[in-house]
Amino acid sequence: MKTIVATLVFVIAATPALAISRYNPLSMTCEKARATVHRQGAVIFRWTSPRGLPIYDRFVRNSGYCDVNQYAEWKNIPTRDDRTCPVLNCQSIDNLDGTFIIPNRRL
Repeated sequence: MKTIVATLVFVIAATPALAISRYNPLSMTCEKARATVHRQGAVIFRWTSPRGLPIYDRFVRNSGYCDVNQYAEWKNIPTRDDRTCPVLNCQSIDNLDGTFIIPNRRL
């Protein structure tokens, strides 16, 4: 019985980590990448840098998808249509350098 309970707790704890979708922004247009983030709330974009290294990060619809000590800030990602695409990425509140107003940006 203890084994079943322990397994069930582990599966439930791991479920949110499995729920986030992963995409390659280089296979999408900017509009599609932004629409995907907006529709799903949070996604992981993964692409390869010009030096051949993998780059990935989590992008969100708004600050509500970030941790308590984070806020959503604009970050440009590469897309198929050869332009940088602005999407929101969670950043630490420490990056605000003492500003008391936390930005409330939305995609």
